[in-house]
Amino acid sequence: MPEQKEKQLFPSPLDESLSVSVMEDILWIENAHPTSRDVPTDMKGFVSNGIHARRIYTFIIIVSVTFLFLIFRVGYLQVVQGVVYREAAEGNRQRSLPIPSERGLIFDSNTIQLTKNVPNFSLALVPQDLPRNKEERKQVIARVALLTNTPIENITETIEKYGSYSYESIIIQDDLDYDTAMNIYIAAADIPGIHIQRGSKRLYIEETSEKELALPSSMSHVLGYQGKLSPEELDTLYDAGYLPSDTIGKTGIEKTYETFLRGTYGTKQIEVDSFGKEQKILSEDPPFPGSHVVLSIDIHVQKALEHFLQKALTTGGFSRASAVAMDPRDGSLRALVSLPSFDSNDFSGGIDTKTYQGYISDDNQPLFNRAISGAFPAGSSIKPAFAAAALQEGLITPNSTFLSTGGLAVGQWFFPDWQAGGHGVTNVRRSIAWSVNTFYYYIGGGFGDVVGMGVEKMMEYLRYFYFDTKLGIDLPGEVAGFLPSKEWKEETKGERWYVGDTYNVSIGQGDILVTPLQITSYIATVANGGTIFKPHVVTKTIDITTGEEHPIPSE
Repeated sequence: MPEQKEKQLFPSPLDESLSVSVMEDILWIENAHPTSRDVPTDMKGFVSNGIHARRIYTFIIIVSVTFLFLIFRVGYLQVVQGVVYREAAEGNRQRSLPIPSERGLIFDSNTIQLTKNVPNFSLALVPQDLPRNKEERKQVIARVALLTNTPIENITETIEKYGSYSYESIIIQDDLDYDTAMNIYIAAADIPGIHIQRGSKRLYIEETSEKELALPSSMSHVLGYQGKLSPEELDTLYDAGYLPSDTIGKTGIEKTYETFLRGTYGTKQIEVDSFGKEQKILSEDPPFPGSHVVLSIDIHVQKALEHFLQKALTTGGFSRASAVAMDPRDGSLRALVSLPSFDSNDFSGGIDTKTYQGYISDDNQPLFNRAISGAFPAGSSIKPAFAAAALQEGLITPNSTFLSTGGLAVGQWFFPDWQAGGHGVTNVRRSIAWSVNTFYYYIGGGFGDVVGMGVEKMMEYLRYFYFDTKLGIDLPGEVAGFLPSKEWKEETKGERWYVGDTYNVSIGQGDILVTPLQITSYIATVANGGTIFKPHVVTKTIDITTGEEHPIPSE
């Protein structure tokens, strides 16, 4: 190996004995290795150049792949996902807001206006616009609570209740007067997510050209009222266009004809600032108003019927009653009264807790519509139906008579007439005119040699008048009557059916139950010669825009 000049690790070592020849040690190690051998200089250069070239090639590939990935990613974001991100960006700047439609009005048969829409204001909150930070969010809610004098817990509960609709306006306080609404509007200018929402509320009054009059209280059961959507209702109706801030018909005509009265909402596209406050309107699609609804109810007949029914209650010392007036020619109702009643205006704009508790704690149940929802013993009003059944079955003729001496005795049981001593010889006409119980004991359960129809045949004829089903009136809450049977009594009471049960049913007592509406319908059927009409309180709807009328046909 050629000699090489030694290179010192330190040019001037402190101690000569510590001076080490680095190159010498390296050469010694190389020569000492058993596999060491001389490598040609040109071979060393070739290996070095090959390694260097591979590194450069690998580096170029990595850089190229990285740039290609970036190019494809940018292209994907701009071309493929560009619309999505652009819409998201615009979503933070632009909003699509609903424009409520004008609710249709309700008129009586004389076109007297019974409802009115009046402007009102509400404080609304959009949860999505509230701060994401929990502490900042709490501070905003606290400020809103202070402005509206509403407990923080109530506001938080409302937000959580409608948590699935964070992009929609949620009403925090309803039915604000103008001055209060403007004060809150100014004070809440720097509070994110808060805004004053303009709408309308329903008033129930008799609108005349001269003045407004209070409606008879019994009209509340017919007209019904509006209320806020519950979370369950909103889940069902959200896809149909209903919003958390909307109201909906809860009872009466307001509920049954909700789709006609509501109309179609419009929309407006607005630009908002970072607080979610409206800055300008970008575009607008106008709403279409709801249709007017015309009733068969005559408000004058309604007033008169309520007056005389209340007078009868006062005279007799009673507190609950109902009455129905039906036109037998088509089944339309001219009046429907249930007493006691309530005031629909109490629910307009939201009912306060004290008033509502007063209604539901009243033993006379003023919110209960007895005329269609109450099932009671039929009493003597059912007797013409059994008389018609006996005539149809050939059990009696118009001239058949029975002797009424004050009642019938069966063993130890006595079934009386209402008049002591009875009514004497009685045919079918006299039995109806004087409501003679004995006559119906005979044709119903029989006595002595007379074989009565029996409970099965009697119930069969009552089913012809639909006493066991709902009649289908266009008001919510109707119930069906109940017709007993031998099997029912054995299953529910564990007793056999006795002739005394048949006697009781034959005069409308016992377990038979009917609604006042069913009794009215069956009497109207007798009056018109045998046609059963579907009872209804609406005769037509009117398109506000075109003025076109759409009659509701009788069924």
